[in-house]
Amino acid sequence: MSEKSKFSGCPATGIGSMPGGDAREAAKTVTGSFADGQGMPYLAELPARGPGADMIGRSVGLLVEMYGHVEPSGWRISDRPGRDTRRARSWLGEDLDALEEFTQGYEGLLKVQAVGPWTLAAALELRGGEAMLADAGACRDLAGSLAEGLRAHLAEVRRRMPGATVVLQLDEPSLTAVLLGRVRSASGYRTYRAVDRQVVESALRDVLAAAGEDGTTLVHSCAPEVPVALLRRAGADGVSLDFSLLTEREEEAIGEAVEGGTQLFLGVVPSTDAATGALSDPGGSVMGVRTLWRRLGLNPGTLAESVTVTPSCGLAGASPAYARTALAHSARAARSLADNPE
Repeated sequence: MSEKSKFSGCPATGIGSMPGGDAREAAKTVTGSFADGQGMPYLAELPARGPGADMIGRSVGLLVEMYGHVEPSGWRISDRPGRDTRRARSWLGEDLDALEEFTQGYEGLLKVQAVGPWTLAAALELRGGEAMLADAGACRDLAGSLAEGLRAHLAEVRRRMPGATVVLQLDEPSLTAVLLGRVRSASGYRTYRAVDRQVVESALRDVLAAAGEDGTTLVHSCAPEVPVALLRRAGADGVSLDFSLLTEREEEAIGEAVEGGTQLFLGVVPSTDAATGALSDPGGSVMGVRTLWRRLGLNPGTLAESVTVTPSCGLAGASPAYARTALAHSARAARSLADNPE
């Protein structure tokens, strides 16, 4: 018998990023797409605005007593907050204002996203140009700074949207590469040494704990080979992944996750403009999920409560019209899964 999920009443959601640069339009779309219990609205990210609105920049803006600036090679650690950090914080404030406007009186799950400590360590450069990943002490400091920043950020979101149950999503697309020693150095000629799994798990646990003792958390990766069991041990209540990348090797971990009450956020809707007709059949989009359930010998009746339907990744690369369609289709596909689990 599986344990009850914290994500009850969350049939569908999006990953985080949206196209364009209009915060009000993005907030209107993500709240409107999941109105009336159709899913979980979220704080949209708009990377098209430029550095500081990208996923790394936004998370740099959340750090406490640690700052960053943009170099031609990417984000680099700074001694003090400069223009790039200020811009990241300003855009976050703009996005929060827009979401607050469109969630007046809202009661239900509401998601915010931040880059997790390991993807951040792989992307952020030390002053010499190497990734923070190369320095174990710097990685510890980064995780601590991120956790502290997230506590303040979540408190601010809860203050602005007092009726909402705020969910923290950590984006960790580089996590598997970190674990397997596949992150390339600045020169590109070598890779950084794999980080011990216990060290990875411990840092993730500390950052997820920023959500609070009763907080609700998930970790997202649209890369292959998502370490589902490790994420569960680190305390994630949900795991979000691109369903098309799942292999037979990972199915046992998926089955154990479901039985243990972990929510699966399955990306079954293409995240960039799909061919005409690709989104015409909501039931067809979740056919593979039903097949997986049968193969694992799981009770079809648990599908709707164990699975949240999402696009395969963020929607920043889609057209605004397609992004709206993809979110609406995710909600329809989730209804199909609930109405026809077999």
